[in-house]
This record gives sequence, structure tokens and C-alpha cells, in this order.
Amino acid sequence: MKLSIIGSGYVGTTLAACLADVGHDVVNVDIDEDIVATLNDGEAPIHEPGLDELIAEHAGDRLRATTDYDAVLDTDATFLALPTPSMEDGSNDLTAMKAAATSLGETLTAKDDEHVVITKSTVVPSTTEEVIAPRIADASGMTVGDGFHVAMNPEFLREGTAVSDFLDPDKIVLGAETDTAFDVLDGIFAPLVERANDPTVVKTGIREAEMIKYANNAFLASKISLANELANICKEYDVDSGEVLDAIGLDSRIEAAFLGAGLGWGGSCFPKDVAALAAAARDKGYEPKLLNAVVAVNDGQPGRMLDLLRKRFDPAGKRIAVLGLSFKPGTDDIRESRAILLIEALLDAGASVVGYDPVATENMREQFPDIDYAQSAAEALEGADAALVATDWDEFAALDDQFDEMRQNVVIDGRNIVTRRDGLDYESLV
Repeated sequence: MKLSIIGSGYVGTTLAACLADVGHDVVNVDIDEDIVATLNDGEAPIHEPGLDELIAEHAGDRLRATTDYDAVLDTDATFLALPTPSMEDGSNDLTAMKAAATSLGETLTAKDDEHVVITKSTVVPSTTEEVIAPRIADASGMTVGDGFHVAMNPEFLREGTAVSDFLDPDKIVLGAETDTAFDVLDGIFAPLVERANDPTVVKTGIREAEMIKYANNAFLASKISLANELANICKEYDVDSGEVLDAIGLDSRIEAAFLGAGLGWGGSCFPKDVAALAAAARDKGYEPKLLNAVVAVNDGQPGRMLDLLRKRFDPAGKRIAVLGLSFKPGTDDIRESRAILLIEALLDAGASVVGYDPVATENMREQFPDIDYAQSAAEALEGADAALVATDWDEFAALDDQFDEMRQNVVIDGRNIVTRRDGLDYESLV
């Protein structure tokens, strides 16, 4: 099939490359000329394992990019994969989605055949039908269900494993209200279903599909926060939380995934999605008490880490190494990274901060241009009074003699990955 994707961020770029890889002809539409040029040169505009290879293989053949919306006219369906950042109250900022819907509608006036518009961005229930569809209709002069159709296909991609998550999914959720939309969705995903390891295809309504994404992430965020709450209690009793969480993870009703206690969750999905779902609930008059608690536990973890440091010494005037700047390993994304909260607190306390990350240094430099940045973990540790491990990159687990170059061998481990040994004043957050 011929497909168009509006937006070339983490989701849009991965979606385009993977759909091309399963056999579709794909065009990315983006207003950023630099991103368009990068894609057409066969390079990925973001850091994501496996993405460079797919784009290099398919660019100029089944994958191209453009700033021209007219490219959608030669396609059967268009995915909207645009950012929906959080506003101050937690609700989604739909500015980009609204603008894209209007531009798409204006473009579709020149198309004779029916077109299917698929929301890929994470939006609260009713957004596709009550916000996106009316704008397309107003701009195109067409009617939903007669001229164009709308659908919802939520993404379940984890940064760092987005390509494998797409190509071998646990489930594919297809939300639509018309047979035409479902037929197009089936055509898009049939090659993936055939190629992947027997994923479950869930066919449902548009609002249900929108909600499934939020429910998915709210549950996972809650599971992590509960694991952290339990680990915090374990620490008060000098109980090995790792052994406790490993044991409960053997229960088939609980399972081990997302029970890794530590510094908490960040990134572009969990914080934004939990906040948006809570805001949407409040808008309907329901106060989401559990979600509020989930966020409170998560937001408290960095402070607990700083408290462990302060038990050793006052950080004022001390040199503190922050190891790991991305919100998780395998990505250069620093959105809602726990390292940001640590750095802010350290600077407020008068500490001198040196940061290191294998791939996210330049992104963090834009946020904190005045702190020091090291070229390696060893360089960050040299002469430091303490090291705070904020991201569980594999290379941090392999550190050993490098700690001996510190002025004071204080290591506070927010991810429980550093090997304990004599000579280290080591403490895990949990």
C-alpha cells in the first residue's frame, strides 16, 4: 500500500521505516527541512537502535520524506504522528495535531478517492472524533464516513527497542467505526501480522483504542511506583528489596517485568500519559487518587537519593558526578529524565556537577550549558567526591577501578547496577 505519515519524531520516523520494511511505500511529511533532508540522505534524525539500518536500506526506494502535503494525495491512508506535549494542567497540547488536521483537510480537497486518516499520536478518548475529524471535514468540505474516514492505531513503542517492538509486537490495536477504515487498517498491518511472532490483533472502537494506550501506560507506571514504594519500605527494615521483588515476580498474576525498583520513570510517555489521563478524569469530575499517588511516589525518588548523599556530607562546594543523563538506556532522550531533577537539586545545594552519558550529553547540554561534561565515565569520576548513578547503561555496571580515582569513594546507585566491593562507600537507593 501507499502510506503517508505526518510527523517525523520518534514515533513517526520509526513507523515510516518499519512500514517500509514490511513492504509498503511510505512518505514522511514534516515541516522541518533539516529532518526531511536527513531522511532522504538515508540517515535517522534520532538515536534509536536498528533505525539507521532500516532508513539506510529503504530511503530513496520505499521511503522518502517531503515538506509538501500534496504527497498524501497519492497515498491510501495518512497517519498523524505528531507531538502532544503536556500543558501546565497535564492535558495534551493539541496545537500540532489541529494544524496538521486542517492542512490535511485542505489537501484532500484535491483527491477524488476516499482517504483514511489514522491517529497514531497518543490522545485522550474522543479526540479523534471530536477534534481531529471536524477539522478535516471543515477544511475539506467532506463528511466523515463519506470522502474520508478516521481511525486510531495506538503505538506501544519503547525508546531503545522501538524497532523490535514494532516489528514483533505483543498486540496490534485497530480502532475504527466503518468497514472502509477497518479494511485499510487490515491491509496496512497484514504483512506485519504475517511476519511477526503471532501478535494478537484487537479490533475495537476509536475511543476504546485511544483509552487502551493510556490504560497500558498508567498500569505500567503504577507497577513501577508500587515496586519503588515496596523497596522504600524494605530499606527501612534493612530487607533486600531485590530478593523480595524477584520472588513476587515469580507469581504469574504479577510477573517480573517492570518490577525493577530504583530512581523512577521518565521519558516522553509515562509522565505525559499519566498526567493527561488524570487531567481528562478531572475534566469529567473524577479525581484519580491512585494515579496521583503513582506520580507522587515517582517524583519522590530523586529526593531520596539526595538524602542518602547528604548523610555523607553537605554537597555544597563538592564535585558530584552524575552518571547517565538519558531517561533510560538505549536512547538519547532526556525528556523527564530523573537526572534533570538530580542536577537541579545539586546545583541548588551549591555542588559542582559533572555529567556523563554515552549518547545524551549534547541534549542535556542544551538544558544545563554551564555544568561540566565528561567524555567517559572514568573522566567524570576522576576527582569527584561522589557519583550518582541515574541511568542503567551497561557500561556503568562494568565500572570498577575507575572509582579509585575519586576524591571520596561515595557511590549512590539509583539503578542498583554497580558491583559492591571493599573500598567503596556504596549505597543503593533501594
